[in-house]
This record gives sequence, C-alpha cells and structure tokens, in this order.
Amino acid sequence: MKKTTALLMALSATIFLPSNADACTGITLTAQDSTRILARTIEWGGSELNSQYVIIPRGYKQRSYTPQGGAQDGMEFTARYGYVGLAVEQKEFVAEGLNEAGLSAGLFYFPNYGRYETYDPALKSTSIADLQLVSWILGNFSTIDEVKQALQTIHVVAIDPRASTVHWRFADTSGRQIVLEIVDGKVCFYENNLGVLTNSPGFEWQMTNLNNYVNLYPGSASPQQLGQTRLTSFGAGSGFLGIPGDVTPPSRFVRAAFYQSTAPQQPNAESTVLQCFQILNNFDIPVGVEFPAGQIPADIPSATQWTSATDMTNRIIYYRTMYNSAIRSIDLKSIDFATVKYRAVPLDKVKLQPVVPITIE
Repeated sequence: MKKTTALLMALSATIFLPSNADACTGITLTAQDSTRILARTIEWGGSELNSQYVIIPRGYKQRSYTPQGGAQDGMEFTARYGYVGLAVEQKEFVAEGLNEAGLSAGLFYFPNYGRYETYDPALKSTSIADLQLVSWILGNFSTIDEVKQALQTIHVVAIDPRASTVHWRFADTSGRQIVLEIVDGKVCFYENNLGVLTNSPGFEWQMTNLNNYVNLYPGSASPQQLGQTRLTSFGAGSGFLGIPGDVTPPSRFVRAAFYQSTAPQQPNAESTVLQCFQILNNFDIPVGVEFPAGQIPADIPSATQWTSATDMTNRIIYYRTMYNSAIRSIDLKSIDFATVKYRAVPLDKVKLQPVVPITIE
C-alpha cells in the first residue's frame, strides 16, 4: 500500500506548491443533427499522470479505498452497465467516462472550496473514495435522476485528507447536465445548462462572474470618433477585447463560455468532435507557466496531459494526449460488455509525438 499512498500524494501535491498545478476545462457542443458532445481537458503540471483507458464489463466487482492506510475495505460495487473510462495514476481512478446506457461522468479538480464529510469507519460499507465515484456512477446508473437519488445513500470521502477535493459533471442522453459539489459535507447539485465547467471557485460563483463580461461580443468593434480622432480596431476580434487570457479557473471558464457559445454549429457528430478539439486547443497549458522560474517539477511536454470528447449519441469516446496529438477513438457499440474482459491500457504505447516526413519526388 506504500505505492498507493505515494501515488495519491502526487495528486495532492497542489497544497504544497506555491501555485496550483491542476486544471480542467469542460465544454459542451450540440450538432445540427442533435448529437451532443461533451469535451474536456485534464491538466497536472506536477508529474506524469500515467493515464490509461479502462474497459469495464458488466458484472465487474470493485471495492473502494478508504483513508485507513489506503486499504480497499470500503464500499463494494458491481457494474450493472459496461463502460469505458480514462483513468489517472491508478486504473481505479476514472476521471472521465461513458457507459453503454449513454451516461457520461467526469471529475474536475476543486481545491480549497470543497469539503467532504469526515470518514467514519462504522460507515465504510457505504463509503466511497472521491476518485472512484465516477466508476460507481458509470457502472450503476443511466440517468441524472438515478444519480441524484443514489448519491443520497452513500458517503463520499477523501483517501488522503491532504489531497485536493474534486467536483463532478454528469450528463445523460436527454441532454440534461448537472454539476455535483460537496461543500462542508453537504451534497449540492446544480443544473448546468451552459455546459461549461472548470475548477475553483464553485459553479454558482463562476456563473455569476460571467456577468462581469457582459460587454463582450463576437466580431469587431465599430469605429468611434473621439473628438477629431477616429478610433478603429487594429484587427478582427476586437469585440472580445478584455476577455481574460490567463490560465486561472475563472478566466478559463469565461473563455470557454464565450468560445463555445460563438462556435458555428456543425452538421454532424464527427465535425462537432473535431470542433471541440479545436476549441480546447486554446486551453493547453505549457508546463512552465504554473511554477516560479526554474522550478519545473516534471519532464513532460505539457501540463495538459490529455483532451477527450464524448459522443453521447453514438457512444464513442475520443482522446488525444500530450505525447501524441492524433485523435484516437473507442466505440462502445463495438464492445460486447457481457463477454469483454476487464483491461487497463496506457493511453500512449509510445510516449513521443510522431513526426511524419514528407517525401518530395
């Protein structure tokens, strides 16, 4: 269990660093044919997350970790639905996924604002680690209403009290999307009609903060006369002059909201998926910007370790990584979750960006 504890401490390292090294940005786009795509990034500048994709068959049994020495002696749960997930650090810690019923679930870092209830060993049979909640949700539920009802019956706890808390995004095939935050031990749900999510502060604050940018609009500002001086835009896009460009969660939330809302609607799922990846290019975080000069904690090419897009309608998960910008996909419809074997596979077989030479004849 010492290895498990070390891995968990890597995830909790943000509280010991002078600036946060964790970030996530989520958006939602809908195609003209009504296909809904949920996309997101996951960032961690402190170390490589050793991310994997996992295939979970129906009937697969898991048990939650607890704070008691990292032991797997918490809640037991068995998958009613098969699902595909993208896991970080350990195969049990699914950060984003989709099940065969079309339910999507993902966790986003939520440091300094969330607080779970205190772990009670007497309740361990109904206690689940925050980093395993996505797995439980995907394996057992198909709708938002089912998720909300079920979360009243369990206890979400932290494995390591020093670790950052997280909040969650859930969506089902009806188009409904919610955010779950646990603050002062209380479970709070928010309807997310906008479809954007980042990190701290809380979702309600982020939505209120959008009002500070009521002056922004797509396109270019009209020329103005200032006395005898005519003022004109330097170039296209001046209607967005003042949109925040830093990598803090509030600024990313604002940019994601405006970029998403002004994106031309695409005709179908595949073109919308590609559009999601293009939009999320704007949220890639270079390794060096989150730490003081000279204090680079890990030899990785990017703090944005992977980006994913989930096609809710066609049951396909797409992803690309910091090592390989080629987009890869996993089609859940091609998997027989009654017979498939459990597997956990690294997102990258080779951790090096392919460069294809062009032959000139």
